[in-house]
Amino acid sequence: MAASPDLTPTTVLVVEDEAQIARALQINLRVHGYEALTVPSGEAALALAAERHLDIVVLDLGLPGMDGVEVIRRLREWTSVPIIVLSARHGSEDKVEALDAGADDYVTKPFGLEELLARLRAAARRGQRPPEEAARVQMGDLSVDLAARRVTRNGRQVRLTPTEWSILALLVRRPGALVTQREILMQVWGPAYAKETQYLRVYLAQLRRKLEDDPAHPRHLHTEAGMGYRFDP
Repeated sequence: MAASPDLTPTTVLVVEDEAQIARALQINLRVHGYEALTVPSGEAALALAAERHLDIVVLDLGLPGMDGVEVIRRLREWTSVPIIVLSARHGSEDKVEALDAGADDYVTKPFGLEELLARLRAAARRGQRPPEEAARVQMGDLSVDLAARRVTRNGRQVRLTPTEWSILALLVRRPGALVTQREILMQVWGPAYAKETQYLRVYLAQLRRKLEDDPAHPRHLHTEAGMGYRFDP
């Protein structure tokens, strides 16, 4: 059944720009006990995911504006919600790219409703997970919005480079935890840079200058000598 033991319906977000398909999916999912929401774009999906709890996302890849694969990557920056791709793209390259970006399943159009429902049930079982990380982190006058990729300080937006943002987001998603130098280098730059620790010293210094009141005595971005870095809210 779509509803959980406490009778709360499973909430499914359908991200589909073809209105007829979106409406048909919404009607059929509601008939089978799901709470079904629809949005026509990736931007709208990210905004909604940041505002409310979702149990499953059903996502088309060929969206206007932001491509579906980028939506997956952006969602995975702060949430582990199960993502089922529903796409007319049949090529193995498309499937591999979507799955590598963080999708949990891939269904090609045209599809049978019973198959989709079975995939949703499987995703709901996998989705019995710990509470989601917050999409926004507020620390006094400093705010980090993981969903919008935006940092504000004293109410003003702080301009970060893509690399600065990637490092900050990785640390913010794991508050209080030590993130090793190797892990940051591998995730931000790739395996070829796993030993280039001087990169981190430069970028962490830049982040502290932009985000800390006293960069020489940081409150949020701490160095664990010889090991890595820690973000303290």
